Amino acid sequence: MDLNTLRQFLVVARLEHLSRAADELRVAQPSLSRTIGRLESELGTPLFDRAGRLQLNDSGRLFRDYVERSLGELDAGRRAVADAAGEGFGTVRLASETLLTLTAPLAAFKRTHPAVEVELHQWSAEDMARQLRSQDLDLCVASQPLRWDGLETVRLFEEAVGVGMPLGHHLADRPSIAVDELADEQFITASKGHWLRLLLDRLFAGSGLTPKIVCETNEASAIAELISAGLGIGLVPGLARRTAIRAPGVWIPVDHPDCRRTTTLYWGAGSRLSPAALLMRSALTDWAWTSH
Repeated sequence: MDLNTLRQFLVVARLEHLSRAADELRVAQPSLSRTIGRLESELGTPLFDRAGRLQLNDSGRLFRDYVERSLGELDAGRRAVADAAGEGFGTVRLASETLLTLTAPLAAFKRTHPAVEVELHQWSAEDMARQLRSQDLDLCVASQPLRWDGLETVRLFEEAVGVGMPLGHHLADRPSIAVDELADEQFITASKGHWLRLLLDRLFAGSGLTPKIVCETNEASAIAELISAGLGIGLVPGLARRTAIRAPGVWIPVDHPDCRRTTTLYWGAGSRLSPAALLMRSALTDWAWTSH
């Protein structure tokens, strides 16, 4: 059981598709299939269900978690040696559900620490939790709880989430609005699993309603542009409406105490953060989020 076999297994486990995994790994599909078969023979149990589409089974998920942690520890050791042997602060690996939130503090960070390399990723909450667990990520910023107990956290900010509407919308002159009044409106929102979509579904479910969704996109700028174009309305966090580039429209508070966003910084409780990651953690926790 060599490292290459384990890394190939993780790709197949993530994609649950042999041909796509082979393309990503740039290996022949029959060779990859034999590699997975040998691994299963060595472990004495199948790791995938093969009835219909390829699916990771309970044994596969259990083994995947151990492989991710083991390879993460190995990579962390390599980075620690590189940091100790080199000069400077190295690289920090940071992820978020939306990079718009981080634009201002990252710009200030690079001005203060130009020698630090910042590796950015835009991932779902589930992917960020897995990458933290495998130590393939140093820090992440999420607007929903991450499903893993081995994390340390710092709350960065909390803000109201309102409804964005195009100019001239029949509700655009309202000082505030109730969820029930939005029942017949067409929504532009994020895809399932994104914090914005989870909030929309939760608010409507609390009133026994289902939102009418006409477009799904995880690009905050696209949501704003589509709302401005009159194609629908959508939930918009306060921070997004204060960005320098804004599509014309109206932002109206929602009459619901839970229509809010809490944004949190996460890192692995047992991970050894590099000097670059420690600098970034301090920069994000010390950032004056409300004033900016």
